[in-house]
Amino acid sequence: MRPSPTRRTVLTATAAGAAALGAAANPAEAATRGHHAPATAQPPSRELRALLRELDAARIETTVRKLVSFGTRHTLSAQDDPDRGIGAARDWLLAELRSCAATSGGRMTAELQSYVQEPASRIPAPTKITNVLATLRGSVTPERVYVVSGHYDSRVTDVMNATSDAPGADDDASGVAVVLELARVMATRRPASTIVFAAVAGEEQGLYGSTYLAQQLKAAGTDVQGMFTNDIVGSSTADDGTEDPYTVRLFAEGVPTSETAEQAAIRRSVGGENDSPSRQLARFVRDVADNDATGMHVRVVYRRDRYLRGGDHIPFLERGYPAARFTEPAEDFAHQHQDVRVDETGKQYGDLPEFCDFDFVERVARVNAAALWTLAQAPGTPRGAKIVTSALTNSTRLVWTRGTEPDLAGYEIVWRETTAPEWTHVIPAGDVTTYEVDLSKDNVFFGVRAVNRAGNRSPVAFPAPQS
Repeated sequence: MRPSPTRRTVLTATAAGAAALGAAANPAEAATRGHHAPATAQPPSRELRALLRELDAARIETTVRKLVSFGTRHTLSAQDDPDRGIGAARDWLLAELRSCAATSGGRMTAELQSYVQEPASRIPAPTKITNVLATLRGSVTPERVYVVSGHYDSRVTDVMNATSDAPGADDDASGVAVVLELARVMATRRPASTIVFAAVAGEEQGLYGSTYLAQQLKAAGTDVQGMFTNDIVGSSTADDGTEDPYTVRLFAEGVPTSETAEQAAIRRSVGGENDSPSRQLARFVRDVADNDATGMHVRVVYRRDRYLRGGDHIPFLERGYPAARFTEPAEDFAHQHQDVRVDETGKQYGDLPEFCDFDFVERVARVNAAALWTLAQAPGTPRGAKIVTSALTNSTRLVWTRGTEPDLAGYEIVWRETTAPEWTHVIPAGDVTTYEVDLSKDNVFFGVRAVNRAGNRSPVAFPAPQS
């Protein structure tokens, strides 16, 4: 077992760090320090940089404009018209994903996933809801799955209006365009784990398509270790005209939606409100995608979604899957959920493509690609991570279950002060399943992450107590 830092060494370093932070002479310097890469950051590989260079803003724009051209994509609109309505959009999306699959050497398949939704909220009559899926099978650990989605349905002011033009450029042709562009670029490559690219329907009526997708994955026992939805990622301009073209928000819950009463009791006794699997997934995105290769700052928001609002990641959270939502930095509500019109002052309303920033959408796609590709190439999140509590002691022993990946090299222990948002320290542990750190579990938070021979790191597993 490798030696760990001593309490004396760590406490001295922590005190010195706090003093240095307090000595920052001006707010600008403090802000700059706040944007420093976390200790757990992973530099992009040459392979990843090459992948990111293939993402194309012009193709993204073409996808958005094509989806807008169907007039409306309302979930209750026509399903059998070849030119207008959600059915025409569905068929076009399937053709596009089949075209991606044709370049994959048989590794990618594309399909429709349909069911009939009986009358329910915002569904007045039995309605077929169809997700359009492409699955890129992993070459090493295909049983481990990551999902990326956008919703292709659209709406206007009246959520039940299925006939008026509902262009849905930003909400959410932009997210679907990200999904299609990722599928195109990744189809020719060999991820170690499986990636599902999903254009889902029924979001505006009540998350129906994503709920069905999550249900099907859960019923099949699928090991989904991460899910991202891209919803309203088309614009970098806020309603007041201010621009923030190099930031994307990532909403990630703290207390898990699926938490049981027993799990809640443990959390209250040990902490961890900021350490859900989804919060660890968000930290992982910062680690791999907040850098010069994407050109983006990932602003993690400590909420499940925007205030009193929701998206297609929620059905995954409800089933215990780590999931998070990408959204533009500040929304312009004149260009979402609005009838297309010009008011008496000359202001244009409606979710039209001229209000999208396609270079920004490409950078959002880079963030997604960096996260998904690294997740798919890295080891899975460690399982069975525990802190041994059989005896009272001021040191901390962690245990976990060794992964089965053939290229697994070992593990790292990470830790941070309980008040710190990011992991601040990394300790190499080696290819072991137990490690002791000379720090009190009372004072800091710990985590465990896996490393493979290529140097790719997994998301962090937050340990539970083991008596």
